[in-house]
Amino acid sequence: MQKTPKIGLVSLGCAKNLVDAQRLTSVLIAMGYEIENDYAECDVVVVNTCGFIGPAVEESMQAIGEALNYSRKVIVTGCLGARAKTILDRYPQVAAVYGPGMRASVIRGIISLAGQPSEYQRQTVGSQGILLTPPHYAYMKIAEGCRHRCSFCIIPSLRGPLRSREPEAILKESKALVRNGVKELLVIAQDSSDYGHDLKNTKTSLSSLLQELSSLKRWLRVHYLYPSDEANRVVSLMGEGLVLPYLDVPFQHVNPTILRAMKRPGNIEKTLRSIEKWREICPDIAIRSTFIAGFPGETEEQFNELLDFIKEAKLDRVGCFPYSDVEGAAANAYLNPVDEELREHRAALLMETQAKISYDKLEARVGKEYQVLIDYVSDDGTAVGRSKYESPDIDGIISIHNTKGVQAGDVVKAVITGHDEHDLEARLVGKTNGAIEFIKK
Repeated sequence: MQKTPKIGLVSLGCAKNLVDAQRLTSVLIAMGYEIENDYAECDVVVVNTCGFIGPAVEESMQAIGEALNYSRKVIVTGCLGARAKTILDRYPQVAAVYGPGMRASVIRGIISLAGQPSEYQRQTVGSQGILLTPPHYAYMKIAEGCRHRCSFCIIPSLRGPLRSREPEAILKESKALVRNGVKELLVIAQDSSDYGHDLKNTKTSLSSLLQELSSLKRWLRVHYLYPSDEANRVVSLMGEGLVLPYLDVPFQHVNPTILRAMKRPGNIEKTLRSIEKWREICPDIAIRSTFIAGFPGETEEQFNELLDFIKEAKLDRVGCFPYSDVEGAAANAYLNPVDEELREHRAALLMETQAKISYDKLEARVGKEYQVLIDYVSDDGTAVGRSKYESPDIDGIISIHNTKGVQAGDVVKAVITGHDEHDLEARLVGKTNGAIEFIKK
């Protein structure tokens, strides 16, 4: 009997990268390959890298090095793969390097290094593919690439221009996921609000797509919306209870001069008006955003303007990154770079300011009852999950103690009893019949 080739796979970076890894895994399993976690047992190891900022590049490099410690045959793909020389200068023994979106090339590389499974080893994989998330939630990538040209970002050069998927394909995949037990669909793209802009013949948009997906009666959570009219339309759907009241809109900064340098829209007054409008349309809304501290040329006054915005806007969730040079980004050449230590200090100060706001926001939830989707149950019987206000891996968690009989994927009702700056604790009220409440309360 022919030995089944074993393939190791590690995926780093954002959820969009995870979707690429899921698609590659699905094809490999359908072809008859075996996915193996132990690198020492693998015929080939594939490292799906992130190359967005300096720390992500270094994490990817370390992952490549770790794979090479166990396997002589390592393939590198993903965003960092677009910079093959950078990888090969450090690890010349890597077998092959491919950029993002080159799944067919990766598969050909695997075949050349490990051979191809026999016909009888092939397996049937449904249209929903193989999930690398827990089975009760899935990321739905609706577009690839980006048409914006933010000066700190190189995604368009790594992943190409905007390429939206046809709505029929997205709906078909979503229906298959729901049939297989998925209770939450997380809609993602580089800029989800830009979805459909390139589909001239279909006249579709993110809001029209979400209208269709809402018929599935599952949690719909949308990530990465540019501040735009389309974002306003999505908030209206949240107000109707068709989409989770969770708005992920990366503002990056609020000072007009810095935003112009970033090639981003907006200013502090316009952004505050947008937030006020969103809260009027959907009073239940939770707003998440990310910011960059220490962008080249950022003065103390401009940073303080950002801090004042954080205090006034009172966003629910915030992430802040010290500016990091990205190879190939226009901002690298900007004058008056901020000292690296000062960048770190400003980012930490912003997050310290937000922590106080987050604490007060969570305090307001004590005593209230929510539906909670359970992600996992620990050995001591503590169920850990999320409400409509939390997205997996990036937001806080809700811990519910003494939950005998509760399993991952269950939907329960729980009352919030305590919290810290990021996470919540709750008391179990009871399990539901499995239905996801879609109409806001």
